[in-house]
Amino acid sequence: MKINKSANRVFEAIVDPVKIGNYWFSYSSERWEQGKSVTLRYDEYQAEGEISILKIKINNEIVFSWGGELGEETIVTITFKVLESNCTLIEIIESGFNEKDPELIGKMVGQKEGWVYMLSCLKSYLENGVTNLRASLVH
Repeated sequence: MKINKSANRVFEAIVDPVKIGNYWFSYSSERWEQGKSVTLRYDEYQAEGEISILKIKINNEIVFSWGGELGEETIVTITFKVLESNCTLIEIIESGFNEKDPELIGKMVGQKEGWVYMLSCLKSYLENGVTNLRASLVH
């Protein structure tokens, strides 16, 4: 997704525990840094879990694992590509799904939809200051 903000602004919106609450998770226990385990919470879904930050390249890449507590650990790679001084292309790839899982297609589609929604909320937050989209799809 193309976001009309600098790579630093987009990167900080993800790793800063205060900013992330404006569009994605209700709570992040600390700043995302390589080697840390960070607790994330979605109050609206009564959900909480930990991610392990595997790699951070400031303004370029974030790699983390999640889902281990459910026995379904995957690796998420978020990359930032500067298109112009105030324009960033953000890409998210999630890998490590169990190829033998009979629910694989449904899980992959669900994750893709979740990432598109998160990126849409991030774009709305950074470009227009919208902070009330997080979890607006609560059932």
